[in-house]
Amino acid sequence: MSDAPQQPPEQTAEQTADRLPAPKEPDRREQPVARTGMFGAKTTGDTSGYGRLLVRQSPKVSTPRPFGGYFDEVADELERTFPEFAHAIERIVVDRGEMTVYVVREHLLEVARSLRDEPRLRFEMCTGVSGVHYPPDVGAELHAVYHLLSMTHNRRIRLEVTCPDADPHVPSVVSVYPTNNWHERETYDFFGIVFDGHPGLTRIEMPDDWVGHPQRKDYPLGGIPVEYRGAEIPPPDERRSYV
Repeated sequence: MSDAPQQPPEQTAEQTADRLPAPKEPDRREQPVARTGMFGAKTTGDTSGYGRLLVRQSPKVSTPRPFGGYFDEVADELERTFPEFAHAIERIVVDRGEMTVYVVREHLLEVARSLRDEPRLRFEMCTGVSGVHYPPDVGAELHAVYHLLSMTHNRRIRLEVTCPDADPHVPSVVSVYPTNNWHERETYDFFGIVFDGHPGLTRIEMPDDWVGHPQRKDYPLGGIPVEYRGAEIPPPDERRSYV
């Protein structure tokens, strides 16, 4: 017998087809400062020690093709079946094995319908919509994120749309995914995103006469005064500030 070390067998195309491309080097260009400090502190009087913290605004990136895995097939099929693809899709980001398709809000319904109905896509289920608030993202402060599942092909992707704080309107997808009825109400309640065409867009957690949307980052702490051993402690938004 030969003592030469055995060479590992070459991998077949099937073994490597689902591998994602190696992560690219991060963009090291300096981004503008989005905010300073933490916990609302704006000067070095912050006793948490984060007064000089600089948080830079994340750049809007997109992933070049090939994406890897089934993501290329999803993008190719959507582009083939949706004639307004170039105008409706802002960018596609593939990161950590997940695909996010950024959609122009005016085309959200058509994109969702194509993803649901096309046989090679068949994203029959939307597991909900989540709201996100990015105050430094001027012109796109509010984001709505939809999580789609294809039970036919066992695939998952994410749709994301943005709208400005001054015009917080996004089309409702209840006509395409009826289960989003409750999720859109919750996102409206907590973030103030108005889903146009929703059959009954009312609050679902907070009282109907509640002022503001509690999960926005600019929402005041508020609260009620607390009595403790004869002393009255003011609510959080009236307590001493180190600003």
